[in-house]
Amino acid sequence: MTPAPSSTAAREHDEKVANRSAYEAVIERLSKASVDKHWEPYRDIPWDDPEFLVDQTDPRWELPDVDKLGGHPWYRSRSPEVRARIGLWRVATAMKIGLQFENLLKRGLLNYAYRLPNGSPEFRYVYHETIEEGHHGMMFQEFVNRTKLPVRGMPRPLSVIAQVAPWIPLISTELFFVFVLGGEDPIDHVQRKVLKDGQVHHPLEETIMRIHIAEEARHISFARHYLRNRVPRMPGYRRLLLGIISPIILGVMARIMLAPPGPMIKRFKIPRHVVSEVYLRNPAASQEIRDSVGKTRELCAELGLVNALTRRIWQAMGIWAEPRR
Repeated sequence: MTPAPSSTAAREHDEKVANRSAYEAVIERLSKASVDKHWEPYRDIPWDDPEFLVDQTDPRWELPDVDKLGGHPWYRSRSPEVRARIGLWRVATAMKIGLQFENLLKRGLLNYAYRLPNGSPEFRYVYHETIEEGHHGMMFQEFVNRTKLPVRGMPRPLSVIAQVAPWIPLISTELFFVFVLGGEDPIDHVQRKVLKDGQVHHPLEETIMRIHIAEEARHISFARHYLRNRVPRMPGYRRLLLGIISPIILGVMARIMLAPPGPMIKRFKIPRHVVSEVYLRNPAASQEIRDSVGKTRELCAELGLVNALTRRIWQAMGIWAEPRR
């Protein structure tokens, strides 16, 4: 028997209310977690402890297994001091790019929060996240300063183009949070692998990574729940546009976060054929890029943003993999 239209509408209304209540409960838990467990870089990191001092030739800076250059014969043939400096340059550049990305992220979050209505649970959480990202920026920059390496992070042309990112929430908050995941997921993926690789890491780097992973877990969770709440309610044409643009943003962001810095290649005179073998023609490096966006790719599939058309874009960007069964 077909339910009466009124009962169908009532059921749909009840489902919407229940979904909204569940979503708001998640946001409240994330806000509470930010109060209960957070870190401040100049209180919780013993920067001047002798064990935490940065020595450019410390062998603990050598590239981890996650970075494929670390196992290449060219790298292994360098002196221990050069291997350490290359590894430190890589870490410092990743942190510089991280703080630049989080600078864009903070500005975008504040643009999003500016228009939120009174009583919005997102407002409080967004400010918690903005404060935590501010701490991350200070933490990353302090590390870069202590390396005394002339790293600059993003290439200048890319940095100029990236200035549009904070304005994305004024056009589409959904697209902005895809951008957020595009920057946060690859770094989170790499840092978790580094901490599990069994190698001995410098205590300063390890402390920073552990703090970053713990707080970024909340930021990633918020972005994912926000998209789960919003995308199903978007008009069809906007979902299609989001499905088209998302793999482009994710493919570009993953490469920005994981690509070897050009100044490092020049500084240490890394031959072109080595760069090509390690990063451009290496199936393992390509797999690493695909894996780094795996969780966001699965989320996009879950939200119906992957279809015959958009799957081709994922494939063209080199970040497609069949969903796990």
